[in-house]
Amino acid sequence: MSQTHGEAAPAGVVGTVNEAPVSHPNNYVGFDTITTQIENRLVKRGFTFNIMMVGYSGLGKSTLINTLFSSHMVDSNGRDTINEPIDKTTEIKVTTHSLLENNVRLNLNIIDTPGFGDQLNNDKSWEAVLKYIKDQQNQYLRRELNASREMFIKDSRVHCVLYFIQPNGYGLKALDIQVLKRLTEVANVVPIIAKADTLTLDERTRFKRLLQEQFKFYNLKMYPYENDYEDELTEEEVQFNNDIRSLLPFAVIGSENIITTPNGETIRGRRTKWGMINVEDVTQCEFVYLRDFLTRTHLFDLIETTSLVHYESFRTRQLTFLRENASARNSQMPQVQQNH
Repeated sequence: MSQTHGEAAPAGVVGTVNEAPVSHPNNYVGFDTITTQIENRLVKRGFTFNIMMVGYSGLGKSTLINTLFSSHMVDSNGRDTINEPIDKTTEIKVTTHSLLENNVRLNLNIIDTPGFGDQLNNDKSWEAVLKYIKDQQNQYLRRELNASREMFIKDSRVHCVLYFIQPNGYGLKALDIQVLKRLTEVANVVPIIAKADTLTLDERTRFKRLLQEQFKFYNLKMYPYENDYEDELTEEEVQFNNDIRSLLPFAVIGSENIITTPNGETIRGRRTKWGMINVEDVTQCEFVYLRDFLTRTHLFDLIETTSLVHYESFRTRQLTFLRENASARNSQMPQVQQNH
């Protein structure tokens, strides 16, 4: 007997059930408030965002993070004068902060990593970073598979990696390429040109074009990705992602200082002997584009993509490995013959 449209399959019968036709209630029911209910629940619980800084020492990683979230969150290792040596991060450090904005709480974990190029032999200088990312995925999987698992698993997985590129004008170094190949396989990587004020606008344009060509040549897949999931996006969202990809890497300048211009305007920026730099002026750098991208438009997508793409890939590999190992052990066990 054929199954009618919208009818559920009988118990024990496996088959495809057609979607029920859409109808509208005669009177107001109230289930349209579920989105508000979800929002209230999520706001009460708060959100966790884990952001990692990767790159050479002395590129202003801490300063940029403080500028991004408009708070002093990480102590800078920078120097006050050019004669001072650069203070280098020697181990991975995690700094945790809880930010509140319009009743939305963001639990922010900032992961600072040892600078590249600081050792005599830098062949494996990225291993600590990769190990940390994979360790967090492994910890999450263990909690998820625990028989008495937590209702809400603490999420320490890395949601975004800000990769700082030296403003050298001639492109990625061999070490950059090796690191980016490995990082882009396990996390959402957003590349930025650090200390962009050391380049003229023309130099910056040429440098950015060169880096984009290198990303394509070495098949370095930066976030946001161009893949099948874009079928679920609106035309405006797809176009916005295309615009973001055309901006990568973001050319940024960071500063925590609030200064006053000669005409009395208060800006976030720096004074130099050539004049003032306003980090929030899009004609001077792309800091505003980066901030809006990370916090105002793609914050949730970074968290979701980490879970649905990178963690899911890791989880599949790990569970497949465990299942194959269990099958191999079972096949090697001696068969016990029962005497009748």
